[in-house]
Formats: sequence, C-alpha cells, structure tokens
Amino acid sequence: MNARHSTTPSGERLADNSIPNKWEQIDWKTVGKNVNKLQTRIVKAVRQKKWHLVKRLQYLLTNSFHAKLLAVKKVTQNRGKRTAGIDGEKWTTSTSNIKAVLELSGKNYKAKPLRRIYIEKTGKKKKRPLSIPTMYDRAMQALYALVLNPIAETTADRASFGFRKHRSSQDAKAQLFTCLSKRNSAQWILEGDIKGCFDHINHEWLLNNILMDKSILKQFLKAGYVYNRHLNPTKAGTAQGGLISPTLANITLDGMEKAIATKYHTNKRGTINKNGYNPHKVNFVRYADDFIVTADSEKVAKDIAEIIRLFLKDRGLELSREKTLISHIDDGFDFLGWNFRKYNGKLLIKPSNKSIATITKSISNVIKKGKALSQSSLIEKLNLIIVGWSEYHRSAVAKETFSKLDFRLWNMLWTWAKRRHPDKSHQWIVNRYWHGIGSRNWVFSAEGLKLKSFTDTKIIRHPCIKMDKNPYIDKEYFKWRTNYLRKQKQVL
Repeated sequence: MNARHSTTPSGERLADNSIPNKWEQIDWKTVGKNVNKLQTRIVKAVRQKKWHLVKRLQYLLTNSFHAKLLAVKKVTQNRGKRTAGIDGEKWTTSTSNIKAVLELSGKNYKAKPLRRIYIEKTGKKKKRPLSIPTMYDRAMQALYALVLNPIAETTADRASFGFRKHRSSQDAKAQLFTCLSKRNSAQWILEGDIKGCFDHINHEWLLNNILMDKSILKQFLKAGYVYNRHLNPTKAGTAQGGLISPTLANITLDGMEKAIATKYHTNKRGTINKNGYNPHKVNFVRYADDFIVTADSEKVAKDIAEIIRLFLKDRGLELSREKTLISHIDDGFDFLGWNFRKYNGKLLIKPSNKSIATITKSISNVIKKGKALSQSSLIEKLNLIIVGWSEYHRSAVAKETFSKLDFRLWNMLWTWAKRRHPDKSHQWIVNRYWHGIGSRNWVFSAEGLKLKSFTDTKIIRHPCIKMDKNPYIDKEYFKWRTNYLRKQKQVL
C-alpha cells in the first residue's frame, strides 16, 4: 500500500509520516539543499529583474516546511537561545522545537514588543541598547531573512563585507591591501562611521524599498520595546538583537559605492566604467556601518564625504563627526582592529594599539579572577582567548606583536604563581608550573594541557575573494575557497 503524501506550498512532497517526531531525526542536509534551491531561483529572478517572480518565490519559501525547520534551528542554536523575550518562553526541547515549526506562520502575524537591555561598550561609558525579541518573533525574522538574504546578496555593493555569506573582515583587509599597497596607490583616506546606524534608519524608507511582505516587515519595525515595565514605541531603526536587522541595515547602506562611482568612476559618456577607469584612485570598502574610501587628494576625500552625507540623509542616517576622519596613509588609520600605514612607501598592516590593549586587558582579567583556579582550568580559559585573537591577526604583520604579547603573558603568569606560593622559592615555582616539552623549555603546562603561545601561530596571507561571485550561484567557487581556507587553518 502506497503511503499518502501532502504537498507544501513550496512544492515539497511530504509523506504523512515524514514530519519528524524528534528534532534529532531531521536530515538537515536535505533540508538545506531544498531551501537553497529556492534561494538560487530568487537570485536568478532578481538578476533578470522579474520582480513578480521574486515575490512568488518568496511566498513559496516563507511557507516551506523546510525553511521553517531552518528558521527554528537557527534560533535554537543561536548564542542567545537561553535568553527569553518578554513572554519568558524558551525552546529547549525537541518537542518545543517541532511544535514551533508547525505553528510558524505569517498569517495574522503580530510581533510582541521586545525586551530592552543595555550592555556596556568596550572602553566606553555609554551603553549600547540591545532589544530581545521573543523566540517566536526570532523564528519569524530568521524565516524572512532566508528570503531576503539572496536579494541582499545580489544587489549588494561589490566591496561590502559585513554580515554577508562567505565574507569576513579578513576579506575587507585583503581588499584594502590591494587598493593601497602599490607605490602609486591613493594617499588619502576617508574613515567613515555612521552615527547610531541601527537606531536611526528611516522606517518609511525601509517599507518603500525592502522587497518583502510589507505587513510582516511593519510588524518587525513597529513592535516597540519594554524597558522598566514601560512600553515604548519604535519610530525609527531596526532592533540590535533582531536576526533580520543586519540584512536590513546592509540593504539600507547598499548603493553608497555606486553613489561615489557615479561621480568618480564615470567615462566621457557619463556612464560608470567597469574597466578600471579611476583617475582619482577612489576605492570603497565597507564592513557593516564602518567604511573606508581612498582618494588621490584631501579635496576629493572631502567631496566624497559630502556625497555620502547626502546619500545617508535620505535614509535617516548621518555620519559621526567624531569618528569620520580624513588622514594620510603615512600617518596611518585603524580599521577592524588593524592599523594600516605606509613606512617609506611600503604598506604594513599590523594589529592596532587598541586591539593589543584590549587583548592584554582581557588576559589580565582572566588571570586576576582566576586566583583560585587550578592551573589546568586557567590554561583552558586562556587558550580560548589566545587562539581566537592570534587566528584573527595571523594574516597581518603580527610576528613582533605576538612576541610582545607572549612576554606580557609570561609576566602575568609569573605574578599569578608567586601570589599563590609567597613562601616558596623561585626555583620551586618554576618546577611546579613550567616544564620542558619537546624542544621548548618554560612551557606553562599541567595534566596534559599546555598553554598556547601567540607565536605558535604562523603568519599566512589571506587570499582575496573574487568580488563578483554570488554564494547562491557560484557554489563550486565557494566550496573550493572554504576548503582552501580550512587547509590554511590546519597549518596553525
């Protein structure tokens, strides 16, 4: 006897017994493959400017059972999964996850207000507002992000790197190296920062320009937030903490590169030249709401700043006067934790002083708070910090910095060890905590665990990404690139 089947609006053919009873039974590879098929079709429709087809495909995807599975999975695997919204609800069991998938629907959807908390900014007194949606609202945002991301990826600025699939800050650094490393490269730098980007985006602009269900988008934008038991309306911006907010912010800022190119990359006919015509050496690199523009003169840099101000004004945004600077490459500038500067005509990218100070403070805090920790527990905590920071900076000119940080780390550990044993001799402390392993002496180790050193990380240059590749279409390229980067990491 043949099994009965039902069909979802997206065309997925599901057997009546195919809805899993347990979350662990789900074949995520098949789920991802089916969702990706529809996303690829959306990308192709956007490229062909078939907007009615785009809307139809969006409807199919948001009603897809597999897309709902992926949306709930993202919410339940997110770092904030243990943080509830104003309803106090959490999805922590297999049953609650399956139930959430079956209940997820845009029909008559009304978003609940967000729970507002404030978190401290690194090294600043001012706190950052963080708005926490309910689990259900997070899943709805994750579901609609699945249909919005392919559009955002297809219409994005070429040199935009933040919150994009298969792109990272390392790619932004590599692109800046390409733009600045030659002797005849641009000498002037516009460092841009948008004031309160997430908090001030104009809702009307979003509703008029974001290609998705307007009623759902309005719910995301107008939900309001609760702080100190008081309900506050949201008149502008997208919630920092919302899963769809980075995509909305990216779409809002996309077009900035084209606005600059319209004036500085045009040929005699007034059309944008794609064959490298760039007499003013103007290049644009953006990561989230931070961006860098290169220019051949201070005057051109100031003119570009004005172009960007006009571009942002229409979207309810403005440049931060304190953080938007024009500098010369010989004086250097900081971007994404690195310092870019030319020394006698040679560009060197090093970890910034601010980044070095932050990692030093982070290690110091762990060691100070770990006075009562066992040596092995302290090693585990420190290794996470050391490996993460050194991997981030391994493609920069960081060898000297790594050595400096190893020396600082040794001094901190020596103080920690002496404090634990004030009555013991120096030799006793050395024998207790430091050992020889292989060809190395003075290895801070215990119970089979050894402390990583910054200099263990090999310096490896990060390869440039091909800017015209789309992750939903050019899958073979990104598969190759992922494997290549993974092999690089294995060298560490």
